[in-house]
Amino acid sequence: MSTYKLEPLPYGYDALAPVIDAQTMTIHYSRHHQAYVDNLNKGLEGKPYADLGLEQLFAKISELPPVIRNNGGGHYNHTFFWPQFSAPAVSENNTIAERKATGELATEIIHTFGSFEAFKTKFAEAAMTRFGSGWAWLVWSKDEQQLKITSTANQDNPLMELPEIVKGTPILGLDVWEHAYYLHYQNRRAAYVDNFWNILNWDVLNDRFAKAK
Repeated sequence: MSTYKLEPLPYGYDALAPVIDAQTMTIHYSRHHQAYVDNLNKGLEGKPYADLGLEQLFAKISELPPVIRNNGGGHYNHTFFWPQFSAPAVSENNTIAERKATGELATEIIHTFGSFEAFKTKFAEAAMTRFGSGWAWLVWSKDEQQLKITSTANQDNPLMELPEIVKGTPILGLDVWEHAYYLHYQNRRAAYVDNFWNILNWDVLNDRFAKAK
């Protein structure tokens, strides 16, 4: 049986402040993500598909019980989420410097969406119009050979074989569950979405894009 575990964060709990505060990061990572790992492992115990990897499980997710869909998705999504960030550049007066997009991915984004600002607007729309809990995604469609923006409910993701899913290889994912931002931003999801651009690690995103292509 595959036994999943919570991988170490690539930075300290306070590293992304003030965009994501230390308390939110601590609770999100050590409680929410840990719960997905624990519940996934329990859900797999004694099952004939227990030795399959997550992507193999996602390929047949419609045949599996909700505990695997919800917790397998939760573990994958959060494991994908943490590494795509790095500490913001913050001035003495606590002003965050705008982080510029770089590399081949930035070039492809401009080619696909017309400008980086147009891309940000479309991605923010996906994040803001996802009712309730879910994720906004930038994916690479191998079939169409282009970038696409989509969103998923709850802990679903673009690798899952489900009729409502826009399939693709995830490049960027934004968690818009309230637990990801509510302690700091309260109900201001838009502020959270606006600010997360300034902690993106473009080296990680470009590496994902290169592998996806």
